Formats: sequence, structure tokens, C-alpha cells
Amino acid sequence: MTPDAPGPPGAPDSGQESCWDYPRPPVAVATAEHVVIELGGVVVCDSHAAVRVLETSHPPTYYLPRGDWADGALVAASGSSHCEYKGVAEYLSVVGGSVVAKAAGWSYPHPTPAFAEIAGMVAVYPAAMGRITVDGEVVTPQEGGFYGGWITSRVVGPFKGAPGTHGW
Repeated sequence: MTPDAPGPPGAPDSGQESCWDYPRPPVAVATAEHVVIELGGVVVCDSHAAVRVLETSHPPTYYLPRGDWADGALVAASGSSHCEYKGVAEYLSVVGGSVVAKAAGWSYPHPTPAFAEIAGMVAVYPAAMGRITVDGEVVTPQEGGFYGGWITSRVVGPFKGAPGTHGW
């Protein structure tokens, strides 16, 4: 195995998914899982209406409706980026208690047609939040500063983002 080649995909148990079974290009899938995001000791988002973006070799990224965020929790931040699949993203800082996670969130106000259901929804880097839970399970952030994947026991890897995985 070369450093840029993934190890063997983990075999999912009953009720689990392998990120190696996710498609490329990615897809958006609605979920009713209960997502709670805390920052600065307060709940900044509580949702049962997330959309998971699923892409080969990545843990899911969760997008949450703006209406499920606490008042004042989302503040426009400078910068933007382009995803070949979703379009142009704008950045948001997340505010909770006395903590400001600068440019820790992003949104696609006008995504490509394939991702219309995430229009205006907000995703965050789990590592920048105090705590995130999905159906009560604490989320582990995807390694690497570029990706915003959420790792739970529902998904098995190996996951892109760790050292040596750039070429996956």
C-alpha cells in the first residue's frame, strides 16, 4: 500500500455504513436524526431536519436549517470558496456564549441543482464547536483542517483527511 492509497475499507456491521459505499459525485440525503451543536456552553443549534452530504471516502457532512439555529448564533464572515459539485459557499462565524468560532460554518445560498435541498442550510467544522451530538452520540471531527465530516459509530472508514490521504 502506498502512502496515498487507502487501507481496506472497514466492513460495516448491521446498522452501519461504509464511506467507501458513498457515491462520487456526492449526494444529499435528508435525515431526521436529532442534531445538537453546543459552543461556549450553550446550544446554538437543535435540529431534526438535517441533510447529510455523502461522498466516497468522507464521513458525512451535516447541513442544518437556519431556522434551527439560536438567534445571533450565525454571523457572516469574509471569504468564499467553490465546490465543483455544490457551487459557491459563503462563510459564517458561529457564536455561542462568549466564544466566537470564526469562519467555522458555511452555506450555499444558490447551490447547483443537484444540491438544491441544502440551499441556505449551514454546515460547520465539528472541531471548531464545543460539542456536537447526533442522536445523543458525540461526533468526532474528520481529521485535517479542510474537511467538515462528522464521524459517528454509524459510519466506518478509513476516512480521507488524515496524513497521507491527500490523493484519495
